[in-house]
Amino acid sequence: MSEAPAPNSHFDGGCTCRQVRYRMLSKPLYVHCCHCRWCQRETGSAFALNAMIEADRVQILQGDVVVIDTPSNSGKGQRISRCPTCEVALWSNYAGAGDAVRFVRVGSLDEPDRMPPDIHIFTSTKQPWLTLPVDVPAEAHYYKAAERWPAESLERRAALLAKSPRRP
Repeated sequence: MSEAPAPNSHFDGGCTCRQVRYRMLSKPLYVHCCHCRWCQRETGSAFALNAMIEADRVQILQGDVVVIDTPSNSGKGQRISRCPTCEVALWSNYAGAGDAVRFVRVGSLDEPDRMPPDIHIFTSTKQPWLTLPVDVPAEAHYYKAAERWPAESLERRAALLAKSPRRP
């Protein structure tokens, strides 16, 4: 991450009505700013900003979520966890990573400015009026984690792979 927090930092967040509150117990593995058409449609905006983190590092502090199965560009689908009252999306789980990794919606954090994107992806379909910063990597499509992620995140990913048959 561009401005990495201290290793013991946590990040609190929740939905609009505050029925659901959660805590990320550490910094994420990596933060994607995704400009694909699917993310644009789902967010009703120009992109989605997702912090990838191990599911066991996301603690629900209050309330509970409902999980909605939705299609995805890969054809494998995603499971979006939402507040049952205000229906704000808090995180997704994609088929490729299964339940092991959550893609936390950065905008649902209390301090989203603490989590800037590490990379812009699927920029081939970004909105033409949006200018990307020159100091953040950008890929026309996806990328290989081994080529982009910091060593600490790759180590955490390896630990996940050792525990799970699904690949994050």
